[in-house]
Amino acid sequence: MADTAALLDDLRAEGESLEALVSGLDPGQWLRPTPAVGWTIAHQIAHLAWTDARAGEAITAPEVFAREVAESRRAPDRFVDDGAAAGAAEQPAALLSRWRAGRTHLIDLLAELPAGAKLPWYGPAMGAASMATARLMETWAHGQDVADALGVRRPATARLRHIAHIGTRARDYAYLVHDLDPPQEEFRVELTAPDGSLWCYGPPTATQRVSGPALDFCLLVTQRAHRDDLALRVDGAEARRWLGIAQAFAGPPGRGRRAGGTPGATGPTGQDDDGGPAPVPAPGARIAGCAVGRAAPVARTAKRSRAARAADLVRTSDAARTAESARTADSARTADPVRTAHSARTTDPARAAGGVAVPACPSGAVRPSGARG
Repeated sequence: MADTAALLDDLRAEGESLEALVSGLDPGQWLRPTPAVGWTIAHQIAHLAWTDARAGEAITAPEVFAREVAESRRAPDRFVDDGAAAGAAEQPAALLSRWRAGRTHLIDLLAELPAGAKLPWYGPAMGAASMATARLMETWAHGQDVADALGVRRPATARLRHIAHIGTRARDYAYLVHDLDPPQEEFRVELTAPDGSLWCYGPPTATQRVSGPALDFCLLVTQRAHRDDLALRVDGAEARRWLGIAQAFAGPPGRGRRAGGTPGATGPTGQDDDGGPAPVPAPGARIAGCAVGRAAPVARTAKRSRAARAADLVRTSDAARTAESARTADSARTADPVRTAHSARTTDPARAAGGVAVPACPSGAVRPSGARG
């Protein structure tokens, strides 16, 4: 349980960091709009409180949670917005207190969850480590929306590693939800951590490569930044395409942000290998040879196959979280973080099994800023 305990400590720290950002706001500032269309700062915090409460309910009252899930299916496009709107109508002090109590209670519940136990969710059932990782990613992403609304640049922390890990492992899922076949070859991702060390994923000999600040990569995969606003370097046409569709959350792709609207980014983009922009597939694009929106029968069969593969990928993996914790501990003990990270990566049991942890917001996404769905 030591690895899960460290993860829960990071989740606690992420929540406290966001609370420090909003605790001194006056009531008028809570009504300030954020990059998520129609959502104020109050909506962002209310959404986090609402989701923490549902997660706690899934542990303590699964039968009640099952009724919540059934109810959500009656209004799949509205229930998350309704929950956020209800919370946003509270007085800020009451909302802040409720969120603080709820997230603390959830952390306590996750810490007590027996090893191997799964809790029901809106998608696949999740273990303690996977739920904690999902909550950390969502807290960070919505915290970025709040920071951008306030014009605040938040310091990057080592907690970004959890988000970067999900972002790299969800590569194939991003292709599948865009109705594209994932590449067979692995990519190399080399990210500069906040302390200057390297977080490395994939074989060092890969020809498709992404490198740059870990912060910028996390902004990209949570769709809190446009590629053109980030200092990410990409080599290879397929890696460029991935950066145009990358997402670290389960559910349909969001629109993300427009270029020039990312105050939290490190800086302007680095050059591609050919200096070109990252292409983004058009909505509804099919496999090669099929017209957009007019797929031939064989294309429809392929689409169903990709949808099934995407569903298979949306499963959580506590083994992946354990391996990631081991990588973090090993990197702290070695003078060669690149070699250590690569060694652990190649022995990751979840990777060997083809698994990937793709956590989901109840709405099916981490509420991509710029869109509410």
